[in-house]
Amino acid sequence: MICSGPEGGEVEGSEVVSASASASTSTSAGSVATPGPPPPLEWKFSQVFGERAAGEDVQEVDIISAIEFDKTGEHLATGDRGGRVVLFERTDGKDLHSRRELERMDYPVTRHPEFRYKTEFQSHEPEFDYLKSLEIEEKINKIRWCPSANGSLFLLSTNDKTVKFWKVQEKKIKKLLDINVESSAHRENGSINTESSMINSKSHLTCSSNGGPSVRTNSYPCNDFVLPAGGIPSLRLPMVTSTETSLVARCRRVYAHAHDYHINSISNNSDGETFISADDLRINLWNLEISDQSFNIIDVKPANMEDLTEVITSAEFHPSHCNMLAYSSSKGTIRLIDMRQSALCDNHAKLFEEQEAPGSRSFFTEIIASISDIKFGKDGRHILSRDYMTLKLWDINMEARPVATFRVHEHLRPKLCDLYENDSIFDKFECCLSGDGLRVATGSYSNLFRVFGCVPGSDEATMLEASKSPNRRNMQASSRPSRSLTSLTRVRTRRGNESPGSEMNGGGYDFSTKLLHLAWHPTSNVIACAASNSLYMYYA
Repeated sequence: MICSGPEGGEVEGSEVVSASASASTSTSAGSVATPGPPPPLEWKFSQVFGERAAGEDVQEVDIISAIEFDKTGEHLATGDRGGRVVLFERTDGKDLHSRRELERMDYPVTRHPEFRYKTEFQSHEPEFDYLKSLEIEEKINKIRWCPSANGSLFLLSTNDKTVKFWKVQEKKIKKLLDINVESSAHRENGSINTESSMINSKSHLTCSSNGGPSVRTNSYPCNDFVLPAGGIPSLRLPMVTSTETSLVARCRRVYAHAHDYHINSISNNSDGETFISADDLRINLWNLEISDQSFNIIDVKPANMEDLTEVITSAEFHPSHCNMLAYSSSKGTIRLIDMRQSALCDNHAKLFEEQEAPGSRSFFTEIIASISDIKFGKDGRHILSRDYMTLKLWDINMEARPVATFRVHEHLRPKLCDLYENDSIFDKFECCLSGDGLRVATGSYSNLFRVFGCVPGSDEATMLEASKSPNRRNMQASSRPSRSLTSLTRVRTRRGNESPGSEMNGGGYDFSTKLLHLAWHPTSNVIACAASNSLYMYYA
């Protein structure tokens, strides 16, 4: 791992161990010993939804394009290229035993995390912009959960142009029971049931048109009808009952016609009232209750498009400060914005950028430096960013360089020309942090994903495969960076064998199978990741 500090020195891996040892020795001489890093997690397969059989062709519309846990971790949402949103709910946390039964047990009840299918709905449909002669895909780009209320679930979903606000709730199915019909015995006998006696035909003499008397027969209850003492057994009032429930998804708001370019991010605010949507050149601020008006708070479009040097690639609100947001660019920079400064946030409060090493610039430098995803840590202190080759962890109080850099697939660097030719170099990988902030994860090729420990002194760098046997290709990463948040004045570098053969057991990467989307459960060590049309879940 590469860690950067103000002094800019480098220490080799062997020296890191001795430095740590001397630090621990000096600490032990003192009063309190510093706890070491947690041991690496053992990841196990939990579930798979939509598993593909061997040789089965995958439909383009079934490929998963977005994954998101809600803040409680009780629900999970996925979006696909067909514009559908599928919801899952966690079931292992339910009370499966009574308290008395649990008290009788001599061992704790441990269950690995389990989710079940809840419902799905069609969020977006393919459209065509006739003014621009542009076809708008139905593919779901992002999903974000909103706070639930009154037992209903709320979420935002977006394709390239339109954001929609959905409400999912359980509705009771109403049925009519005990309808007043003839009993089967009476129907079989062909007789008239007893309540027909309440209908009495009364004849009235009236004058016909020719002046003569005529008889008119009216059928209606007789005024002198007396209800039998025992009542009429077969006469029952209809009753409405609700014995079954059904999940119904309803679109509450449609936020459209506010973006000229493709939407790459949406993020809801901690105030519970607003959210942002970002495209390549603009970021708009919306109120959840107002769909026909938005405020353009960031605009990087130059007066002359020939002067365009960078575009917005991702944006996210701070988890607790409603006035702060961050957005990344194709130049590898992250800007922290304070909306209290001005209505149009063209000027950033902080700029996070790592300077290039002298002599390292090449044709691919700017391409691989482009940040594809950023995530705030739960504490709001750190920002995790993913570019094509690395994960970087930033401290919002330190702009000059990241506090940690994790190499994801460094051995692909000599193959950048081939990756450029087949467009793989433009793949947009997502990243995520654990709820406790101790680990980070991101995807790679061949349906592999990596989990790194980011506690000072941790050497955790696990490689997992999105399959029922996640540890089949698991081994220590070729180059594992170490990191220290407590001592930012020292740069620590740990280098190892970075040959493709050592990482892949002699095999090569399959660039047609890539793990772009994954999410970490907010409170447990559970990771959900998408491999084509299949959703895999793992726990530790």
